[in-house]
This record gives sequence, structure tokens and C-alpha cells, in this order.
Amino acid sequence: MMTFYTGPARAAEDQWYTGSLVSPSGAQPRAGLLGVEPYYSYTQPVGYFASDGGSHPQHPRQQMFSNSTMWKYGITDHISIQAHTVVNYGWEHGHGHSSGPKFGDFPVDMIWRFLDPNPKKYIPALNLFAGVYFPTGDYNKLQNKQDSNGTGAYVFRMAITEQSTYVVNGNHALRLRTWGWFRHALASTHLEDVTSYGTGNGFHGRGSPGMSGQAGFSLEYGLNHSWVLVMDLARDWANGSHIWGTDTTGKHVDRIASSSGDWQIAPAVEYNWSPRFGVIFGSAIYYAGHNTGVKISPQFAVNMIY
Repeated sequence: MMTFYTGPARAAEDQWYTGSLVSPSGAQPRAGLLGVEPYYSYTQPVGYFASDGGSHPQHPRQQMFSNSTMWKYGITDHISIQAHTVVNYGWEHGHGHSSGPKFGDFPVDMIWRFLDPNPKKYIPALNLFAGVYFPTGDYNKLQNKQDSNGTGAYVFRMAITEQSTYVVNGNHALRLRTWGWFRHALASTHLEDVTSYGTGNGFHGRGSPGMSGQAGFSLEYGLNHSWVLVMDLARDWANGSHIWGTDTTGKHVDRIASSSGDWQIAPAVEYNWSPRFGVIFGSAIYYAGHNTGVKISPQFAVNMIY
């Protein structure tokens, strides 16, 4: 999230932003800026989307509290480096709790703003992301499935984003972002016993996460220079993970899990008390999909630019 102005009028110039809950922001507007943005979220499943898209009750329910902090630094006026630290704590009735807070996989991205905005010609800002998930999360020889927080694989990811700002209703800024993510594992990983791939005790083999991605858009409508109404709409998809090896009886196993997908909407409210500091409160709501949970995820974040 950032406060890079692309609007054509004074109302847009004076608008302060934190950024939406889901949309990725582009490179820092100039070299030397450091952005720090901790997110806090609670995920509560309320059901399950079957393979045909129908929703069904789900018991017990896997719940999770997460902190994801974004760190972004402007190397040049057009290139930034970004990283996320993720800590999760999960629990499920009858299946125990995580054995303490658990670090997830660690994504690091380079961001290049390859097109600067030109409001007079209605040219938006365009950014290209390229990076890797480093396999820092627990995934192998787990005490229980609550400790699963990673894939064990290096995963390449890339994205392209667009951002533009307009003036509507005479004197209000409306910022639009669109984006598309793509992720692909660079190699398989060794698996043994209970893993994040759903294997059990006695399993020996390898596994690889399936390709995945996300596309969406966000709108941010400025009520005044401090208060902003926000909405994200995004589509997530993932191919099934692939595992192969032998189970505890020595039987050969080679299977690909079912693909999954969901639609989420994330309404929120921003309050910014300066161009560099603000907060956002809202909730992601997963309202459609297949082979995935029906979830509600209230969350808030604090945006700080130094």
C-alpha cells in the first residue's frame, strides 16, 4: 500500500490513502522511502464449498490468527524491494492447537514501476513484480496438522499491477487498482511422515505445490482527505499439489490433489491522519468457490511510511 498520486485534480492530490486489504501496491514513489505495514487477521470458516460449488456445513472448523507484516524499501525512484514476514497460530476442535506461533514461508519480491502515470493523458501507473517464496514454514515431520505453515518448496511468483485515480461526484477521489498474480514451484521437496501435503506417519517421498494465482480489482473512494471507503474483489485459483512415494505399508503412492478456487470480496474503511500514517479495518468474505472453505476473515492493518 502506498500514497502515490495519479489523479488529475486537486481533490485527488489532497487524498490520503492506506490502501485496500487485498490489492498489491506498486514500487515506492521515490528512493529511500521505507514502508512498514503489519496486518492482523482472524479466519473463521463457516462452511465448505464442494467440487460442484455448493456450500455445506463444516465441523470441526479450522481457525487461525495471523500477523503478516509487509516491508518495502525504495532502492531507486522506480525499483523497490518488498518482503513479508508471516506468523500464524491455528486450532481446530478435537485436533489441537499449533505448538506455538509458527512462521510461514517468506516471500521476497522486486518491484519495477515501468510506466509512470500521466493523468492528463489518462495513463496509469504500471508495475511488474518478480520474486520467490523461501520455504521457511514448517511442512515436514509435523507433530500435528496445526503446525503446517509452508510447502517446503521454492516458489516463483510474478504479478502485474495497474493503479489510476479519478475525480468523481465533483470533488471526491476514486482510486482503481487491478492486478494479476501467478505462482509456480521451482522444484519438488522431500516429504516424510505427517506433512502439509496431507501425508501420514510412515510416508516417504516427495511433493510439489500446484500452480496458483489471483486476479482482482479494488476501489477506494475518498469521503474526505482522511476517510476512505474501500472494496476489493478477487478470484483465487490453485491446481492440486502432487505427491509421490511410499506409505507406511510400502505401497506406492502417486496422486494429485483436486484443484480449488474461490471468490472473495473485502469491504473496509481507511482512516489516515497524515499522508504517511493510516489504519484500515475490514473483512475478507469468501462467498463462492469449489474445494475450499466458506470463510470470513476480519482484519486490520497499520500503514507507516518513513
